[in-house]
Amino acid sequence: MVIMEPSTFPEPDVRLARLADAVGLPPAWPPADQFLDDLAQRTGLHTHDLLLVADLPLPETAWLFDETAGASSSLVSHSLALTASGRQQLRTRARSMTAPVGALTPWKPRPHEEYPPSFGSLLLRMLALRNLNWSGAAKVMCLMSGVCKAASTIGAVGRGAKQLDAEMLDGFAATLGIRVAVLAHLTGIRPSGEHREPAPEVVDTASLIWDIRHLTWDQEGELTAYAEVLGRK
Repeated sequence: MVIMEPSTFPEPDVRLARLADAVGLPPAWPPADQFLDDLAQRTGLHTHDLLLVADLPLPETAWLFDETAGASSSLVSHSLALTASGRQQLRTRARSMTAPVGALTPWKPRPHEEYPPSFGSLLLRMLALRNLNWSGAAKVMCLMSGVCKAASTIGAVGRGAKQLDAEMLDGFAATLGIRVAVLAHLTGIRPSGEHREPAPEVVDTASLIWDIRHLTWDQEGELTAYAEVLGRK
């Protein structure tokens, strides 16, 4: 697999083709639903992430959140420490929960979250899909990857004030629960080391973060308490 050098932010069809090439899938444009499903399965990204990559519209429900929620450090820490069985039980509980009617509101980016087109802004929008703001992303990234940056640094990547580099690529890949090689091929940034698969607890926790994106602050607290119980078993 050839890793390209960073360049200007390419057009959507090129970005999607890079992802397809990273996992040995023939590119397709415009992308059919089956192609997006296959690409999601192979890359570990979600179809909504791929719609962002392709500059295609997402369902309005994708941006409904309780912005006081989002994956907390406590929940992520407990999830990472659980056994595989415990993580499965935690995710099962999370997927069984739904927010009360009217509890979620449409997410509207604030002025500081209006980014110029770039790979950094694309990755921050993926995290926003998971109800992670700069602060939440910084905390989760540190716990899941060991890449510990200030919230302002995360924001600077989105604004283009800080270059997306190999270290940050490691952090974003872990937070998304995918191989860094996938992001390296997409962005053209050379990865920092071996193209290792993310650890099972990282993949499961990244999936949990996705599962809880539409829950409320109270529901997340309930889930954290359940994770604590699981950790004592």
